[in-house]
Amino acid sequence: MGSAVFAVWFLWAAYLIPLSWCHTNTCRSYCGNITIDYPFALQYGCGHPGFRDLLFCMNEVLMFHVSSGSYRVLEIDYAYQALTLHEPHMSTCHNLVLGSRGNGFSVEPWRAPYMNPAADNVFMLIACSPRSPLFQGFPGKHLPCRNVSGMGCEEYLSCPAWEMMGHKRLGSASFFGSGPPECCAVPYQAIREINLTKLQCEGYSSAYSVAPLKVDGPGGWSYGIRVRYSVQGNDEFCGACEATGGTCGYGSDGIRQVCMCGDFNSTSNCDSVGLPSGARPTYTQDQVLAGLLTYVVLWMTSNQISKV
Repeated sequence: MGSAVFAVWFLWAAYLIPLSWCHTNTCRSYCGNITIDYPFALQYGCGHPGFRDLLFCMNEVLMFHVSSGSYRVLEIDYAYQALTLHEPHMSTCHNLVLGSRGNGFSVEPWRAPYMNPAADNVFMLIACSPRSPLFQGFPGKHLPCRNVSGMGCEEYLSCPAWEMMGHKRLGSASFFGSGPPECCAVPYQAIREINLTKLQCEGYSSAYSVAPLKVDGPGGWSYGIRVRYSVQGNDEFCGACEATGGTCGYGSDGIRQVCMCGDFNSTSNCDSVGLPSGARPTYTQDQVLAGLLTYVVLWMTSNQISKV
């Protein structure tokens, strides 16, 4: 009977061990009503290394932090690979914010391959100095002010906010008389950085197009910063990791990608290695109690049978 008890115990242990190795995605999380998933993460070591130290959840408000400042995240569109950001000192159709208080937008050079404002996002720079690089010309090229995806200053100047500032549309009137225009619309890709101090501008507005929707007039534009993101390469590593039940993350160096497989990490996927040498399987409290209870029951049953 002792061998029978041992066999039953062995089968129960064999059942417990796979349970201890099952892995759930501990990196997926939420902030308010926004899902945080790969390539983003709130925990260090989760997500793609190119997106580390980027998102923070403060009182259920998701914040996006880059070199130019902090922005509130309104939406993460994983299908379109885009984030929609809000900046409180950005002008809209109903409110002008001057005094160079806006953050503008720029990212660290090492992040530039991973994210930049969308091509259909227009930045309208307001009240820039005649000495601004916008009008002096960037190195080796002339930078004209122009519409982006059908949005530009000609329409923006008709917004109620300009009337509140005493603006009257009189031909080529500007803050500088016959100097540069009071509003200059540019795509982000033309200058790679919206820095009001460097550009010597008093304020800015940003709007983006949500294709295929077409709206009439700046009052219906979507105001905010639409940032497109991409994971460099075809990201086969993460695909293979998730296909084997793992979670994509990165190592302590902040660069090397790893596949998190519960109680061990893999440099490829969760099927490529077994339990590493020196590692012990981990059990939950319920599993340990269930195992002990089963052992006690089997031991008592064995003793009762042996007395018969």
